[in-house]
Amino acid sequence: MRSNTTASVKFQPIFNGKNLKGWHSFLFKKGKNNDPENVFAVEKGMLHISGKEFGYICTDKIYRNFHLVVEFKWGTKKWPPRDADTTKRDNGVCFYVPEGFKDTVWPKSIECQIQEGDVGDIWLIDSATVVVEGKRTEPMDYLRVQKKTDGEHKTGQWNRVEVIADNGKLTYIVNDKVVNTATDPNLREGKIIIQSEGAEIYYRKIEIAELLSKKG
Repeated sequence: MRSNTTASVKFQPIFNGKNLKGWHSFLFKKGKNNDPENVFAVEKGMLHISGKEFGYICTDKIYRNFHLVVEFKWGTKKWPPRDADTTKRDNGVCFYVPEGFKDTVWPKSIECQIQEGDVGDIWLIDSATVVVEGKRTEPMDYLRVQKKTDGEHKTGQWNRVEVIADNGKLTYIVNDKVVNTATDPNLREGKIIIQSEGAEIYYRKIEIAELLSKKG
């Protein structure tokens, strides 16, 4: 489905298909903007994340109300500690990373999980909370809110994932199907990160529409 809220909103790419302008990288073992093995690379207009080392790319810009769209496909490579045949490929898009945060794995944020079989789970990191079915979640280091239904395609196919953060309402859409919702997050603005988490992945689209804030 398409959200009526954003049907007429113009999307803008935040990944230009040429380089990582507008983002910085962070790797757990090497720090900020130090990526000699090209864990994050731009190839044929796509963002290629090798997954070899845990880390992320992070936007320079802060977002509050937005409709984010990414399109991803898994690669074939997996790396320790998630290289076993039975281990799911893992990645994720986190948002509302607070301004001035310390680069770490993983910073305070709300995540849209991108993991085989679990695309669309909400992960709440470092005491982030939301309201689900009328009840606020407990502040914890990591807390999972499982998706309500499945929308992802088989590994090797392209998937479209949308995150809508609209004046306190969160909606996750996977391949045009709403898979998860929550309200009233205790974080309301911040940066966006895309993880590297032990699995090769490609992103061919990363775009965003900024939404108007309601008054009052």
